[in-house]
Amino acid sequence: MNKIIKGDEVIVIAGKSKGRRGLIKQVIDSDHVIVEGVNIIKKHVKANPNPNTEGGIVEREAAIHVSNLAIYNPSSKKADRIGFKIVGQGKEKKKVRIFKSNSEQVNV
Repeated sequence: MNKIIKGDEVIVIAGKSKGRRGLIKQVIDSDHVIVEGVNIIKKHVKANPNPNTEGGIVEREAAIHVSNLAIYNPSSKKADRIGFKIVGQGKEKKKVRIFKSNSEQVNV
């Protein structure tokens, strides 16, 4: 189980977008994710008549390393760390993510 998954609200703790918050749109691999509205780059795109795409300069989100992100804790309104906890007994055992600061379960 990964500490940060798609749909989590995260806050950037390092880099040019430091302090911005956004939702994770896509997990590229175990170390890189794309966050909505964070790490915006300008890409020069060549026009392609087959799929009818226009050329020009396009702004889009680039991948950002997960070490530059921290999950946002809505109860404390700050960045937080993630831990794991086993909930339930017997066959109903489940591994859940919790906030380290207040031991509340992370809701996705």
